[in-house]
Amino acid sequence: MLCVYFLLALIDSVRCYSSGKVSVACGNMVPQHGYKPRQDSPPYRFSLDKSTFSPGDRITVSLQTASSRPIFFRGFLIEARDAANLNSPAVGFFKLTDSHEARLLTCDHTQGSALSHKGSSRKTYIQAVWVSPQNPPPVVQFLVTVVQEYKVYWVWTADPVVSLRGATPCLPTVAPAETTTALSSPFSSVGCGHSKSCLRDPVDCHPESDPHCFFLSFTTDGSGHSGMFELSGPAEGYLSFALSLDKWMGNDDMYLCINNGGRVTISAAYSSGRTYPELEAEDNLWGQTSRMAEGVIQCRFHRNSILPNRFNLNQSYYIFLAHGRSHQGFIHRHERQPLISSSQKVITGFPEDLRGSRSPLLIKIHGVLMLTAWMWTVNTAVFIARHYKQLDAILLGQRLWFQLHRTMMVLSVVLTGVAFILPFIYRRGWSKSAGSHPYIGCAVITLSVIQAGMAVLRPSPRSSRRIIFTRMHLAVGTITQILAVVCVFLAFNQQLLLLPSPWSPAVLAGWLLWILLADLLLLIHTYRIRSKGSSDTDETDIIMMERQQREEVIPRTSLCSLVLFSSGFYFHLFLVCLIPHCCFF
Repeated sequence: MLCVYFLLALIDSVRCYSSGKVSVACGNMVPQHGYKPRQDSPPYRFSLDKSTFSPGDRITVSLQTASSRPIFFRGFLIEARDAANLNSPAVGFFKLTDSHEARLLTCDHTQGSALSHKGSSRKTYIQAVWVSPQNPPPVVQFLVTVVQEYKVYWVWTADPVVSLRGATPCLPTVAPAETTTALSSPFSSVGCGHSKSCLRDPVDCHPESDPHCFFLSFTTDGSGHSGMFELSGPAEGYLSFALSLDKWMGNDDMYLCINNGGRVTISAAYSSGRTYPELEAEDNLWGQTSRMAEGVIQCRFHRNSILPNRFNLNQSYYIFLAHGRSHQGFIHRHERQPLISSSQKVITGFPEDLRGSRSPLLIKIHGVLMLTAWMWTVNTAVFIARHYKQLDAILLGQRLWFQLHRTMMVLSVVLTGVAFILPFIYRRGWSKSAGSHPYIGCAVITLSVIQAGMAVLRPSPRSSRRIIFTRMHLAVGTITQILAVVCVFLAFNQQLLLLPSPWSPAVLAGWLLWILLADLLLLIHTYRIRSKGSSDTDETDIIMMERQQREEVIPRTSLCSLVLFSSGFYFHLFLVCLIPHCCFF
């Protein structure tokens, strides 16, 4: 039921985007599809019925296909902004002329400031009316995002401008004027923990010599009235850090160094919840310097400790360090899980060499529990049920093998159930970026519950339905094991569980190979014993065979014990190799 709930939530969220409720994209106008926008010219034309306007004027805007080929579009987003600063909030508001194909959105707390689609039907023409505000900027430019298919879309297409009558026109710009000077040399880790605070990934790396080093340092002046930040790391589009009151992304004070056509721009931003950060042309950042060399972005800036609408540097925060791609100066979702400092830090406090992790504690526990359940307890329970039934020992009124098998299986279900819940607690919902891993995980937990229910309702050994139960129990258990192994291997590619690669999959593959070989060895041994008994037909031979089987219980048990001991040894080695990375990195 829990899986069904989250799947329905996911379907509902997709339905919302197809219905045009895309206020989350108001800032950068990028659809949350997870694919790169097209770079070529879109096969669409956006037009206005006027080139000049006065406050309160109405301008008819039209979006239509502009190709000789039969073509269409399914979604769109239209905003009007100050042409002198296209990063500014939308101006004016729209009125609908066709409520069947378009809807109004509220961006930047202004009702109707953006126009979007109402459904995912094929469209060739859309028209609406834009109403100028009472205090308009001198030049207004309309920005358009058009979605042809889920994976095919064009973002932030700049289209015709309209000028205020009597105003001096100005050239539209995408970014603020150049205020950043070039760095002459890379940053250095000298002084980390002594004269400045540093956060590095990998630990103790050196940005001056290691091109793969992610590095953040900050110092304050003698009075603590201002701070200087240095940020460096290999990134294709942007590098950023954020100050946060908790270890959960959202409502954070952010600073970004963005590669915009080979030029690095420095911006401040703020994220409201888990939404796209709102970039600001921050005039309070001074002393800006930057460089882009061999795929490494580096930037430096200063800011005062106390600023309006920004976090106070005299307080303690967790520090996030992230990077990702950008397009035309606008950032995409970070490519890896952000590095998060292990503890809060007062920015203006004493210098400290900080430590951090890219894997949250709940996800680490999730990984440890799943590895323990499906790499040890399940395999041990299956081994006992398959190869140790000849043991006649009794424990608490039941045969010893059955008590051990049942105990290990119950433990496996409990560990799986606890581990299954932890990612949902951390994500506060369904993960849209985890691929097929959560879906297979849902199948594993569902089959585990079914398997446990079948075991509880199993018929007696003398029942005619016992054979049906035995076969179903074996089939469901085998399918669940296979899916669990696939799910574990898929976990190596997850951002939140950063196990070392490629040797971690190799260790896991070695463990599985040993399990298969040990199982095959015991099956061959059992087959050979039974073959000896089936070759004799004489009554005297049958008596001798029964005696021989009783005598061979001891060497067979010894072989099984040796295999089980070896499995425990290899699992211990498996834990030593992988669990520390789950727990400490």
